[in-house]
Amino acid sequence: MTPPLPPRRNGFWAFLCTLGRGINVVRLVIINLVFFTVLFVLLLLLTAGVAGSRMDRTLQDGTVLVIRPQGQLVEQYSIDPLQRALAGLSGDEPKQVQLRDLVGAIDAAAKDKRISRILLLPDQLQGGGFAALREVGAALDRFRAAGKPVIAWAVNLDQGQYYLAAHADRLLVDPQGGVMITGLANYRLFYKDLLDKLGVDVHLFRVGEFKSAAEPYILDHASPESKEADSYWMGGLWDSYLAETAKLRKLDPAALRADIDNLPQTIASTQGDLAQLALNEHLVDGLATRADLIAMLRKEGVAADEKGHSFRQVDLARYVAGMPSDGKLFTPGVAIVVAEGEIAGGKQSPGSIGGESTAALIRTAREDRKTKALVLRVNSPGGEVYAAEQIRREVQLTREAGIPVVVSMGDVTASGGYWISMNADRIFAEPNTITGSIGIFGMYYSVPSTLAKLGIQSDGVGTGPMAGAFDITRPLDPKVGAVIQAIINKGYRDFVGNVAKARGKTYDAIDTIAQGRVWTGQQALDRGLVDQLGGLGDAVADAASLAKLGNDYPVRYQEAPLGGFGRFLIGLNQNASVRVMQSWGLRLPSWVAQLPALAPELQLLRNAKAGTPNIYADCLCSPH
Repeated sequence: MTPPLPPRRNGFWAFLCTLGRGINVVRLVIINLVFFTVLFVLLLLLTAGVAGSRMDRTLQDGTVLVIRPQGQLVEQYSIDPLQRALAGLSGDEPKQVQLRDLVGAIDAAAKDKRISRILLLPDQLQGGGFAALREVGAALDRFRAAGKPVIAWAVNLDQGQYYLAAHADRLLVDPQGGVMITGLANYRLFYKDLLDKLGVDVHLFRVGEFKSAAEPYILDHASPESKEADSYWMGGLWDSYLAETAKLRKLDPAALRADIDNLPQTIASTQGDLAQLALNEHLVDGLATRADLIAMLRKEGVAADEKGHSFRQVDLARYVAGMPSDGKLFTPGVAIVVAEGEIAGGKQSPGSIGGESTAALIRTAREDRKTKALVLRVNSPGGEVYAAEQIRREVQLTREAGIPVVVSMGDVTASGGYWISMNADRIFAEPNTITGSIGIFGMYYSVPSTLAKLGIQSDGVGTGPMAGAFDITRPLDPKVGAVIQAIINKGYRDFVGNVAKARGKTYDAIDTIAQGRVWTGQQALDRGLVDQLGGLGDAVADAASLAKLGNDYPVRYQEAPLGGFGRFLIGLNQNASVRVMQSWGLRLPSWVAQLPALAPELQLLRNAKAGTPNIYADCLCSPH
């Protein structure tokens, strides 16, 4: 008997079965593709790691440390680990250099018998304030004091790059390049006329004759008070620049100033040749192409590289990755908390200062038994008052816990930056730090005139004179303006009063030098707003002295902890095996480094919580 045929599936059921089998096949293909890709990368890293570790162990005597900082010189990375790792793996170095890495590498190289000299290539350095550059320059001076030469070479140098390069024993530029030093300026855009045309009413409330940060919204030009204050602190900064640079180059400061100011006339003497003009004015020691530079190093005894085309060298990233730790993880010492960027409320990522997040770092350092002293490294123009007050309170609590706190000011520590600094036991600043600006302001916008231009009016009733007072569709009531000004006045009194108490001065004495006025570090020292001139190393040493730690103590940075994946990415990017892979021509495509920007929706997953709905109100609609 013939067995019955299985029932025939209808068309829709067959379609679902076929679709299911297709999805399963696609799933298996994706899983296998991911598995074998990861396996390939791991095997490649293992192979390259063997070669990389061998390469690190065989850093030979007579090696030149090549320092070519690219991008901004920062206290703390603001680029997240994923972007840095992807950029490194694709051969495109992240456009930020940590000041601590640069200074630490130079100081380590001074004691490293394998490093014979430093070759400084500063023409890709973009944005480093004079205080940070001064720290690097001091490290180069310590390297030279150890009996090792520093050679600087560049195609073109601006005044910031030249400020650093002037610390070299020999400074060379390409014959087709030159040096361009122009002086300091502070020009801003003013928006009052535009806002008037748009019908936007800007109400500014401030205390401080020189508090000019919000002037662009209420004026169409800089006020006389703003120009007076800016001329004073910029003049001090420029005098310091000329004096230091002239001393390093063995020039007369007055002659250097004249050469800079008379560039339009003197350039004619060399028929527009900036490189020759720099040589004539003794800004540089010689003109050389890159080939000339290599030949000079080889002639001076530097060995050739493995291929015989260049010289024996190690770059900054590889050298930093190979630097050993101090091995004192559990020894009491000095903790450093970095506060860099604008001050804002809540939790902020590195590169910004969060009222909650930065306060939490100070609190964590204080509660750590290994912390015997705290250094707060500040590089900030200020921001939200309450967020700054949150941080200041943690500084005060740390002192009350018996832990000395020393502030080290970076390029800018002004206004809110000074607010979070004022309660430290001691404050250090560089002569060219920008600080002060003790003042406060508030702004309020209203748009009834804008709406009127569109034929829209606002009308209605309230339960009292203050009801709807902050409705931006209505004109600001002068009585409400008086309330806001009273709040701003109180904030200024708090600021000046707290500074007076912290600095051991009277209210009137601080009020005289406050008023929103900006000072250089040297000017601030003369007025009692800082205690001593010096860099981060000086502040750390002073903190250790206050804590009676002796001469041998560890220094650690208190930072928000990275997850395991973040630590893996950072370690991977710094690993010598990655350098070996790149030397073999194996690197990720350059577009991979742009993935976080190309797919911003993936950023939503960074803080997603498992096991609970994640609800977003966001607009990923930025044009590219």
